[in-house]
Amino acid sequence: MGKIELLAPAGDPEKLKIAIAYGADAVYFGGKLFSLRAGAGGFSVPEIRDAVNYAHERNVRCHLTLNIYARNEDILPLRGYLESIKDIPLDAFIVSDPAVIRMIREYFPDTDLHLSTQANTTNWLSAGFWHDQGIKRLVLARELSLSEIAEIREHIPEDMELEAFAHGAMCISYSGRCLLSNFMTGRDANRGACAHPCRYKYRLEEEKRPGEYWPVEEDGRGTYIFNSKDLCMLEHIPDMAKAGITSLKLEGRMKSIFYVAHVVHAYRQAIDAYEKDPEHFSADPSWMNEMLKASHREFCTGFYYGRPEEKGQNYESSSYTRDYAFLGLVLDYDPSAREAVIEQRNKIVLGDTVEFFGPDGVVFTQTIREMKDEEGNSIEAAPHPRQIIKIPMEHPAGKNWMMRKEQ
Repeated sequence: MGKIELLAPAGDPEKLKIAIAYGADAVYFGGKLFSLRAGAGGFSVPEIRDAVNYAHERNVRCHLTLNIYARNEDILPLRGYLESIKDIPLDAFIVSDPAVIRMIREYFPDTDLHLSTQANTTNWLSAGFWHDQGIKRLVLARELSLSEIAEIREHIPEDMELEAFAHGAMCISYSGRCLLSNFMTGRDANRGACAHPCRYKYRLEEEKRPGEYWPVEEDGRGTYIFNSKDLCMLEHIPDMAKAGITSLKLEGRMKSIFYVAHVVHAYRQAIDAYEKDPEHFSADPSWMNEMLKASHREFCTGFYYGRPEEKGQNYESSSYTRDYAFLGLVLDYDPSAREAVIEQRNKIVLGDTVEFFGPDGVVFTQTIREMKDEEGNSIEAAPHPRQIIKIPMEHPAGKNWMMRKEQ
């Protein structure tokens, strides 16, 4: 059994650093152009260069997403983009379009190519075709079961790797190949601008009765016509490994650093525990309990253990659970003064009982009895976004620790 890679999302440079701090083996991110998460902001060319240097100094690999399906007007700009990044030592490109593959090969002949889930690889014969085109790794379609994945593994060359999503949002379309957003809003999901109309609330109106609405699977929490749960395979890592998956991918380039920290840390602990003793792996309930403190929908195991027609897919809600608020990020800690410098993200007031948690898994609770602004003046509240504050700590903390409060 080879080592399992934990592949984490990085929507921007801050999220990349948090993903690495909390245990990612590799990170994937997009540029400002040609990525299927345009809403995540993405990295400028100088930011890509800095990110790769930062990650490589910490032995973390960097995968750049160039997984749009290009139109004619994309070809020349993409060539210019590849020219601008050709000196950056990226570890892999995540791609879908044969035209994009062809152009990357011109500029990066020795860099690994990973075929995006957008390419909808669902059988071993297709996998073999892509191997012949120089694809090093398949990011498998979300619609596959573990038994189908195992069959693909049996039929493909030994040097071809399999990557699959282990956690995050599910798409109601076929591996994200959706026209709904383009049709309804003019924003093309296949070029990185999905408006997520599958999350809209829908009502039925009869033509001659304007203003009279009939619900579509509706109760007090909303409508469920395109509902999906969140995928969570934290407790099933042995089954993914046995199917031949060597990279566990976490979805979430548009999620917060609070989310990234919780999810990456939970899967880091689970993978380490599995690799230490594969035969006796048992998920520690504390991993899930900590992960549940980040915003999430109800969890499921996707298609891995059966198709929707076998298990049913009538989900009663797609609402998020948000039991904890993200209050701040620790920027620095002075052990002699036992004081933390914190960048505030939500309102903090004296008397708040808060939790601190960090990359080493330590969690502690304390009540805020003293707080200072950046100049050292005592304050009673920190209401401003990204206000810098100083808080005496009852326990040691460290950079990239996070501060949260139960809501």
